[in-house]
Amino acid sequence: MKNYIMKLKFLTVIYCIIALSLTGCFLKKSSSSNVSETTGWKYNDSKYGGFEVLTPRKQATAPGLVFIEGGLYVMGRVMEDLGYTNNNTPRRVTVDSYYIDETEVRNVDYRQYIHWLRRTYVSYPNVVLNALPDTLVWRSPMSFNEPMVETYYQHVSFDNYPVVGVTWRQASDYCLWRTDRVNELQLVKKGVLKLDLTTQKDDNNFNTDAYLAGQYEGTVNKGLKDISSDDKGATRKVKMSDGILFSKYRLPTEAEWEFAASGLIGVTENERITERKVYPWTGGSARSSAKKTRGQMMANFQRGKGDLMGVAGAANDGFATPAPVRSFLPNDYGLYCMAGNVNEWVLDVYRPLSYSDMDEFRPFRGNVYTGLSVDEEGKPVTKDQYGRMVLDTIGYTPDRLNYQTGDLRNYKDGDYQSLMADISAIDNPEALSKTSDMYYQGEGELGRGRSSLISDKSRVYKGGSFLDRAYWLSPSTRRFLDEDKSACDIGFRCAMNMVGTRTDQIAAGKKRKK
Repeated sequence: MKNYIMKLKFLTVIYCIIALSLTGCFLKKSSSSNVSETTGWKYNDSKYGGFEVLTPRKQATAPGLVFIEGGLYVMGRVMEDLGYTNNNTPRRVTVDSYYIDETEVRNVDYRQYIHWLRRTYVSYPNVVLNALPDTLVWRSPMSFNEPMVETYYQHVSFDNYPVVGVTWRQASDYCLWRTDRVNELQLVKKGVLKLDLTTQKDDNNFNTDAYLAGQYEGTVNKGLKDISSDDKGATRKVKMSDGILFSKYRLPTEAEWEFAASGLIGVTENERITERKVYPWTGGSARSSAKKTRGQMMANFQRGKGDLMGVAGAANDGFATPAPVRSFLPNDYGLYCMAGNVNEWVLDVYRPLSYSDMDEFRPFRGNVYTGLSVDEEGKPVTKDQYGRMVLDTIGYTPDRLNYQTGDLRNYKDGDYQSLMADISAIDNPEALSKTSDMYYQGEGELGRGRSSLISDKSRVYKGGSFLDRAYWLSPSTRRFLDEDKSACDIGFRCAMNMVGTRTDQIAAGKKRKK
């Protein structure tokens, strides 16, 4: 009996070892990157349907951009509100990681854009005319600025100066064009397309959305292998999920711009922000306190009445007009001229006291949700005469929980969610109060009704300029202008969303900080 029990124990141990071994093999096989953990079906295998799953890779940094590690910060006023506008109440928000241009967009960059438009849209000269910056913004009734009108944008000496006289709409169009040029070159570098500009005229030009929607082919060099096809030699076009194409360039949101300008990475230690910066640099002075650069001006701005550059032989910042984009020391993120030089457009629609209405994560006002225009069969409408996909603003969708309309620029500006409008407005969105009603100022002196300058077309600009006093150099200050207007002291820089893994980019940011 004793020997029987010993045999039984021995066999039990053997069975357990075998069972654990088999379990281990099974778990190892199931956790393979080429096998689904939930179905057991193989990825990247034509016998199993050819569902592709690529190994996550480091996101490459697109040309001109700098990685910004996101986080918590107090957005809003850091000094006395001199104008008593009360339009930037401090609030704790979180900004996700993203990318932003190292410098402002330069004259030479914008001229390259105009050159491409002129070369491509041969049948539509108005495209070029609508994109040209307004050089007449330099004129002033009591100033001789004609030399700037004639040379600032065109002359080679101003190539590395920030482009100005560009509206918010023009800046946004430039961002889309830049996206297409960078992605087109990506496909050329990967050997998918041949660089053949001779065939790109009018509507037949590379556009990222049109390419992804199957509305543009280009001169194909070699497609990617299509493992979902029964034909072993089949190829396919690049998809967004392949990780080859970049996200879209765009204007930064106000929160992103302010976060990047503040450069809090330089005053952060052990999850604590040790100092609240007034300017993009440490300290309350407009001059550098560092040993090697002590006394050096940190930005291009107007120091006092009539003092735009200092006295001859001992100039302070040295520039009475905009300066080359790398003329001053960068902030702790390595970004140049986040204060002074020229103001910069950001993505947001302007509202006073808007911080109290914003989300705590990625705060932004100005969402206009769009989708591809489709026909009765649900297929995308053919691209327009400029080679762009036709987009429609999403209409009234009362059944959604998170939003009911596609245009949310005037969200909480008199709609039924904030003013408890008449219940009939719920079934009739046209009856909802408009922004113009929200900011209506009553009758004017001449008996005509007048509204404020605030509208759904009012866009925020930030940063201060060569014409501004030191107060406007603080990243928290904000002003606004109609999106179709421009000025000699407003330029812009681009941003891009962060996607995928962050490890490499964050490590690079910490290395740059040291």
